[in-house]
Amino acid sequence: MYGAETWRTTTTTIKKVQIFINSCLRKILNIHWPDTISNSLLWERTNQLPAEEGIRKRRWKWIGYTFRKSSNCIARQALTWNPEGKR
Repeated sequence: MYGAETWRTTTTTIKKVQIFINSCLRKILNIHWPDTISNSLLWERTNQLPAEEGIRKRRWKWIGYTFRKSSNCIARQALTWNPEGKR
């Protein structure tokens, strides 16, 4: 999930990412169709977090990092920018 902290996330995107991660984890654990386990048990066995929580943690970490930068940094200016005027 490289760069996930800056993604514009929707429920559809998060769901697609989570489905992909779950299928990869099931392949790693060699779990095939008749042998099914719940997603929460899968995450517990692999010591993983749901994709939404992981993205949220990374986003907060990135925001904190960006706000600690100097005030003339472009990334910080973009976060604090308040456009004036009407559309």
